[in-house]
Amino acid sequence: MSTIQKHLNFATNQLNSVSDSARLDAEVLLAFVLKKNRSYLRAWHDKTLNTSTLALFESLISQRLEGVPIAYITRSREFWSRDFIVSPDVLIPRPDTELLIELCLEEIPKDSTFEILDLGTGSGVIAITLAVERPKAKIIAVDASAKALTIAQKNAKQHDCKNVQFILSDWFASVPAIQFDLIVSNPPYISDDDKHLSQGDVRFEPKSALISAENGLRDIKIIAQQAKKHLTTDGQIWFEHGYNQALAVQAILNELNYVNVQTYRDLAGQLRATKASAPVDKIHLQVDCSP
Repeated sequence: MSTIQKHLNFATNQLNSVSDSARLDAEVLLAFVLKKNRSYLRAWHDKTLNTSTLALFESLISQRLEGVPIAYITRSREFWSRDFIVSPDVLIPRPDTELLIELCLEEIPKDSTFEILDLGTGSGVIAITLAVERPKAKIIAVDASAKALTIAQKNAKQHDCKNVQFILSDWFASVPAIQFDLIVSNPPYISDDDKHLSQGDVRFEPKSALISAENGLRDIKIIAQQAKKHLTTDGQIWFEHGYNQALAVQAILNELNYVNVQTYRDLAGQLRATKASAPVDKIHLQVDCSP
């Protein structure tokens, strides 16, 4: 008899060749097909699957065997304890980025009407999470991809998030001439010759959201330069970056006269996020943002 337990065991054996979490992958995909949580699979391990359910499960396992990320198969990924819609048009949210959320929330008073700009919003996880956690904040989220913004807008609706405005823009090109208390970005920061681009989930993610020229630093340089005239005098800029880019990012910010430059480690101990306060010459830049 073909039970849930037997199908899970068979799928796990298949996935062992392509995944370090074969059993988990199998359970997530079967739970997705059954529209149940994983605990259901254990409670009803001897339940049989009908033909259509089994066929769908096997087709999803086949996709996973080709390397397609679980998040793209299920069109969902958890971030900050919330489920977000994802697609191959956006990066898959990762736990590393939760560090950025945690650090930014420490800087945003709960009852503040902070003006926040999220550059390269992708699926919208940063902007939406900050918006939900700080409902009085006003957030503008931009991306150069219309398809990515469609996903972000769906996520905002899913989480009943009304304090985020989405704008199609190549970085600051279409951003209103206002100043922000906080600018945050998880920009492309991978060099085009990085070996990780041919490994794992990254193979299936949009290259435009991953790769940046100049050893992965070009977009960070552009954002840091253009952000100067968009920050309030006591505003801050935050970047997520590669584990080996901390010194380079610090140098970029220091050369542009940002102050209080600091880098923080993620849960794996990697230097992952860097912040800086508005440049010392900010007083001379404010006029650039006048209406």
